[in-house]
Amino acid sequence: MRGKVEICGINTSKLQTLKSDEVTQLLRQAKDGDTQAREKLIYGNLRLVLSVVQKFLNRGENVDDLFQVGCIGLMKAIDNFDINQPVRFSTYGVPMIVGEIRRYLRDNSAIRVSRSMRDTAYKVLQAREKLMENSQREPTVEQIAQYLEIPREDVVFAMDAIVDPVSLYEPIYSDGGDAICVMDQVKDTDNTDENWIEQLALKEALSRLNDRERHILAMRFYEGKTQMEVSAEIGISQAQVSRLEKGAIAAIKKRL
Repeated sequence: MRGKVEICGINTSKLQTLKSDEVTQLLRQAKDGDTQAREKLIYGNLRLVLSVVQKFLNRGENVDDLFQVGCIGLMKAIDNFDINQPVRFSTYGVPMIVGEIRRYLRDNSAIRVSRSMRDTAYKVLQAREKLMENSQREPTVEQIAQYLEIPREDVVFAMDAIVDPVSLYEPIYSDGGDAICVMDQVKDTDNTDENWIEQLALKEALSRLNDRERHILAMRFYEGKTQMEVSAEIGISQAQVSRLEKGAIAAIKKRL
């Protein structure tokens, strides 16, 4: 956490961890209306919130804000968790915490999405949480589409529209040396500054040739014709084609 121990007034280095049977017992008590058990369950899972928050630290958001939003997701998970399902609470809680943080980041994002697309995305997120609450597992795109009675494509487009943008300079791998960023994986190796300069220089050099020289080079290197085929087409000898070709190439190399 970049050396920060205290978040929202809580010393994260001293966060308690509950055992599985303790979590189960506290969940049962919380379901029966025991507020103290619910509060103990919240404090006992703050380390879970912390682990999720750490995945969002490179977005420039305030850590305290993310932690508070994550705690809201944790409380929703506690309130909605079905203790009768054979699923660990952490398995159910992590997606709820992640979803709450992503919703917060989306609502505060500088990238604007159309109102209709955002409304669809909200419905998709609500349906996802409802289906997860019922089945205690992540629903598929088809299940969400069927639940909302909308095309599968609308679900995919809506979710893609609210995906958090990734910085081109975000590191994705490091072995102790220079980190590999997203930009290194998606960059265009053809349209670099060096290639642009070379293309401009080549275009300038070609413009200095006469029409016949450019025509010969085009037939030879773009159309793939032999010198004999070029000589037959323009009505000169093969030796003349060879001489003109060599002269044109030499002129281009000189100007480059």
